[in-house]
Amino acid sequence: MKERIATKERIATEEKPEYEDFDKEILDFMRKAAYRPLAADELYRAMEFRDMDEFMKSLMELEKDGKVICTRKLKYGVPEKMNLAVGKLQGHSNGFGFLIQDTLGLPDIYISAENMNSAMHNDKVVARLLGHNGPRQEGEIIRVLERANTQIVGTFEKGKRYGFVTTDENRISRDVFIANGHEKGAVTGDKVVVELTKWPEKRRNPEGKVVRIIGHKGDPGTDIESIIWKYGLPQQFPKPVMNEVGNISMQVTEEQTSGRRNLRDLQMVTIDGADAKDLDDAVSLEVLSSGNYRLGVHIADVGAYVIPGSALDREAYKRGTSVYLIDRVIPMLPPELSNGICSLNPRVDRLAMSVFMEIDGQGRVLNHEITESVININERMTYGDVKKILVDRDGELIKKYDYLVETFREMEKLCLILRARRLRRGAIDFDFPEVKVKLDNIGLPVEINKFDRSIADQIIEEFMLVTNETVAEHFYNVQVPFLYRIHETPDGEKLSNLNRFLFTFGLSIKGFNKIHPGAFQEVLNKVQGRPEERVISKVMLRTMKLARYSEENVGHFGLAAEYYSHFTSPIRRYPDLVIHRIIKEILAKGRLSDKRKNKLASFAADAAIQSSERERIAVEAERESVDLKKVEFMKDKVGEEFDAVISSVTSFGFFVELDNLVEGLVHVTNLIDDFYEFDEARLALTGVHTGKQFRIGDSVRVRLENVNLDERQLDFELAEKLAWQE
Repeated sequence: MKERIATKERIATEEKPEYEDFDKEILDFMRKAAYRPLAADELYRAMEFRDMDEFMKSLMELEKDGKVICTRKLKYGVPEKMNLAVGKLQGHSNGFGFLIQDTLGLPDIYISAENMNSAMHNDKVVARLLGHNGPRQEGEIIRVLERANTQIVGTFEKGKRYGFVTTDENRISRDVFIANGHEKGAVTGDKVVVELTKWPEKRRNPEGKVVRIIGHKGDPGTDIESIIWKYGLPQQFPKPVMNEVGNISMQVTEEQTSGRRNLRDLQMVTIDGADAKDLDDAVSLEVLSSGNYRLGVHIADVGAYVIPGSALDREAYKRGTSVYLIDRVIPMLPPELSNGICSLNPRVDRLAMSVFMEIDGQGRVLNHEITESVININERMTYGDVKKILVDRDGELIKKYDYLVETFREMEKLCLILRARRLRRGAIDFDFPEVKVKLDNIGLPVEINKFDRSIADQIIEEFMLVTNETVAEHFYNVQVPFLYRIHETPDGEKLSNLNRFLFTFGLSIKGFNKIHPGAFQEVLNKVQGRPEERVISKVMLRTMKLARYSEENVGHFGLAAEYYSHFTSPIRRYPDLVIHRIIKEILAKGRLSDKRKNKLASFAADAAIQSSERERIAVEAERESVDLKKVEFMKDKVGEEFDAVISSVTSFGFFVELDNLVEGLVHVTNLIDDFYEFDEARLALTGVHTGKQFRIGDSVRVRLENVNLDERQLDFELAEKLAWQE
């Protein structure tokens, strides 16, 4: 990843080397005209390039990205014509893996442990296709294009002659060998960072040396620090970045406001979580004489401070997103920007990108306007306070914000109108409660709370959704390069599996051949309020593909939206900053030259890949930080009983979810009243003699038997009496 980012840093500038425009031309020729692999000079002559140096630079870049393959005989071809596949390797704790192909729509390829060769989880690799074993395509790794694991985090154990590190990443199945003298003073039980010096082979583990001791695995704070190092999350901003920050005025100047729409007298507020410091968005609302609404969404103009090609910009591109761990934020931009001059703090001037939309009583956007602005927020509101005003009718808060109360009520009305329109067109509304883990002053979990979205959360959610759609549709119609947020239709095989599962509850997804998101929502409506509602919702969600960024607009399945983008959070998401820049350029110039369009299109394509990857890493790190604290919260509750719901069933047992959203395993060996067989189609365990079944959605009473902090695992037993005990 580091190597890829380094090669792409120059893309974040306004101008790119001319030869990069040749990439598509070379690929098109090799895919359509080249009937065999060609040597570089043969390819150069066949394509009639004018400059050999530029041609070779472009060819080498394509080879590095795996878009072109060089054979042992120095012949170049595209992988799809050479029985090869290129993509990212997803490892498994049992030693095998799957190659996730770069080309969209192509199936994953199974890689056995014997055919992994020196590749490890997350490496970018080339595989030779070996044919099908049943329905599954198999392959063998023949080349590693990019190493993802130059450093690994794990737990050190000292032996007599050597040490080894068990990695925190369970998708790396082998321990790392540490020769004597390379442990840097680490002792058994230390969490360490290891630099790999030798890659694994078929009969040899990877080797490395300890380069950092994070702390002992039981010490406060070591767990979160280990996650930070595991995912390579940058904690400090480089000196060149901070030097640039030092040259930025922390107040809006008159020069900066020139040419902008002056909205300082327009009443507007921010509504965020109570602990939020990076405030991206503000909202205003007017009811027009026609009865229509004039919604204003005002987004921090980060592009006014983060200049393309600057050290700030390159660092933001690398980070891709802010990461919200359970006890801290690792921001995309330095706090002086994210919490300071870019944050829409109240009663100070701020630069913004404003979108005004006239919306009728049916939720239709009749017209819109996008403009650069200068704003001054009236109040910094919290979700909790707005809920208290609208739902709880809190007299004290109503009096404090009396001049805003009617606006909040109109916001609630518009929110419900927009939500109803979204659901009418078939958008899927997975309403999962969130979990909030409260920590003490040394980072130990003391409380787990489950909370649902309030009307205040929904107001901002709906306002941001309609803004993101409006912006995406506008610039799609303008026909300029853009960065879209896309969500593709689920795979047919996953839909088939989902329908088999739903059939056990008397349900099904309709319209299989031409699936519409409304079919999912129909099922969600039917199970609302039923005991199995949350479990069915989770299984349906797993059927979905992951949303991602793309320079090509294919729509957003989950939102049932033809156009969608991320425009509303440029402080914490790089894609939002990308499209802000495109918008500002269009506003300033009116149109773009073909040459400029080509450069922006190339940049958008690379930014989409980088941003999607950084988002995935952030989500994994955030989830892991919450999961480990959930497990830690339960460590003093061994022996206690809980009501639970079966959330997943496997051949080795079933997982249960407690009311506080903590999950754990009831292993099949603990079901000692019978022999239980796994029914994959029904996702159930059935007793051979008693016929007793354990199915997804069933309510059970369980007892906590073991807490494994290292594996982040909770083991439960059934607390209820089994047949043989009665």
